[in-house]
Amino acid sequence: MTETTAAAAAPAPTEPGPAASTSAPGDTSDLRLVVLDMAGTTVADDGLVELAFSRAAEELGVEPGSADHSAKLDYVRATMGESKITVFRALFGDERAARRGNAAFETAYAALVDGGRCAPLPGARETIDALREAGRKVVLTTGFSRVTQDAILDALGWRDVADLTLCPADAGRGRPYPDMVLTALLRTGTDSVRQVAVAGDTAYDMLSGVRAGAPLVAGVLTGAHTEAQLIAAGATHVLASIAELPAAVARRETPR
Repeated sequence: MTETTAAAAAPAPTEPGPAASTSAPGDTSDLRLVVLDMAGTTVADDGLVELAFSRAAEELGVEPGSADHSAKLDYVRATMGESKITVFRALFGDERAARRGNAAFETAYAALVDGGRCAPLPGARETIDALREAGRKVVLTTGFSRVTQDAILDALGWRDVADLTLCPADAGRGRPYPDMVLTALLRTGTDSVRQVAVAGDTAYDMLSGVRAGAPLVAGVLTGAHTEAQLIAAGATHVLASIAELPAAVARRETPR
């Protein structure tokens, strides 16, 4: 599958991203910072989120196979990309139960990663290397906790693969808020939101990029959400995989 320019493929998104023509006089359109999601975008999920959630929900008394379990799992699927503690708060209401469930989820997910259930998506490492070799900063983000993010990075040998890694606790709020994208901009010394590209596999990734003001917000089809969902959330591009991103970034830049 080749790259799809979202504007030509579907109706206008619910929260449209900024057009390239909105750059202020003297502002550069060169994309100097690329903010990448992890699970489903650069790292294979392989159903780990759903499996870890099922284990956590069972600890909270949700019977596997029950209607309640199915309804909660549907919500987890719909909110892929969102901060996990936020998801547990929505599902269980009580803060104490949400924190207990989130802790159980993180423990289960880390155990699955430690058990070898973690791998990079095809072309992910090469994409990160290519972006950095072109002089761009790369920041990896996640909706997981720092402990789980570090477990994934260790399992992949990716501790030094990016310029920076961020989780919701590092920025204040997770997706769909723009906090992680804007924190990436500040911590890497990037001059303008017009120099930021965002890529992810969920509608929440798209919303965070749009709300941060990034001119390139790319959805990839290797994870949780469909092309229609990504476009509805504001994707400017839809890619078959992260391997297509370096070319999309290069084409987006305005020649000097």
